Amino acid sequence: MRSAESIRFGTDGWRAVIAREFTVENVARLTFGLAAWIKTQPTPHRAVVGFDCRFGGELFSRTVVEVLQSEGIEVMLSDRIVSTPMVSMATRDLNCTVGVMITASHNPPEYNGYKLKSHHGGPMGGQALREIESLIPDEISTHWASSGPMSKDDRSLVDLESPYVHAIEQAFDLEAIRKTSPTLAYDAMYGSGQFVMRRLFPSMAHFRSENNPSFHGISPEPIARNLAPFASFLTADPGLELGLVTDGDADRIGLMDGQGEFIDSHHIILLLIHYLVKYKGLEGKVVTAFSTVSKVTKLCQLYGLPLEIVKIGFKYASEIMVKEPVMLAGEESGGIAVETHIPERDGIWMGLLLVEFMAETGKSIKELIQEVYDQVGAFAFVRDDLRLTDEQKYEAVQRCALSTITSIGSNKVQRVEDMDGWKFILDEDTWVMIRPSGTEPVLRLYAEAPDRERALEIIAATKSEIGVA
Repeated sequence: MRSAESIRFGTDGWRAVIAREFTVENVARLTFGLAAWIKTQPTPHRAVVGFDCRFGGELFSRTVVEVLQSEGIEVMLSDRIVSTPMVSMATRDLNCTVGVMITASHNPPEYNGYKLKSHHGGPMGGQALREIESLIPDEISTHWASSGPMSKDDRSLVDLESPYVHAIEQAFDLEAIRKTSPTLAYDAMYGSGQFVMRRLFPSMAHFRSENNPSFHGISPEPIARNLAPFASFLTADPGLELGLVTDGDADRIGLMDGQGEFIDSHHIILLLIHYLVKYKGLEGKVVTAFSTVSKVTKLCQLYGLPLEIVKIGFKYASEIMVKEPVMLAGEESGGIAVETHIPERDGIWMGLLLVEFMAETGKSIKELIQEVYDQVGAFAFVRDDLRLTDEQKYEAVQRCALSTITSIGSNKVQRVEDMDGWKFILDEDTWVMIRPSGTEPVLRLYAEAPDRERALEIIAATKSEIGVA
């Protein structure tokens, strides 16, 4: 049996390969540590548990419930597949000490994972996670062993979807959105957002909205390389104007226009800031992750908004959201939150804000993007995930850490920022960043430039510089 040290929370929970590290036994071990931590917190000692479409989700969530109940913790288990934001919202609204979501989010289908949500409805903070890690036992007894599937009348079961739908009905002009829904398409990437989106918008064009725990072999991450089938789906129907995408547990957003062109999260963040300030009259702090483009800084300066940049991992932004007013928090990976919801990423909620923006203005997504460009200028962003050997990854990280990279191709490095990874600033509008992932065995490269060709050139030069071209 693996030691307790093998269970460590990354930037967004603990994730591991099913049947190798992610086993019933290890889920139980982690949950015993969680139960010990809950007992140190103020009463009531209560938890809510949910699971998404991944293989074994119900089994693993049932394990969490049984362990917590065996330790005297009151537990509520979702009665169906749900999104992570539904569990986060329930954690707050049901006055729970903690929320547990069994999901590996956007990771490949062979993974599952364990996310923890705090009582305020956002990701659990780093200090609490370290405390829980320290309480995970090396060995466990079997007194919690499964008693079989939950029955339909089990009092522990709770509907988490309906309160979420009610919150959407209160927050959005659904009548206006439904009028536009025939021009919209939604790609669930076989993830848990499919159920609530069908419930809300049955006339919308739904794509990859079937329950398939293998995700047809893809990683359910809403980035360009995973969305070619959806692009074909969009372009085959000239009546479709916008494609909304969410990841495996529906807390991240992706976007495509009617021509199948991918719209990255940086553009989405800028669109939302523009909508909230110029059209909704809101104001407040903006929080973004270290890998977000410089155009966000420029737009915040133009609108007089305070901006705080944090490490990668939405828990860092959420920690600020629960302490002070934050109009919007966002990160490069598509996780975005707004003050009027919960301090948590929510791909569906952000997508509805954008659709509402289009419905209110009568403008296409391209026209709205042009409004942003009129403020800050056009730009392109490229990300490349490199699956390297341990030796290659170590050598690349060492080169960054030892400050031996002074140029990228023909571009002299003006300065280096190292809050979380290494960002090499080449000029005012151009940079490249190198960072090992906190949840996957990859090295990520990010680049911002005035156009896509320039960004791709910088990525290629960076790969050559670190010896992985």
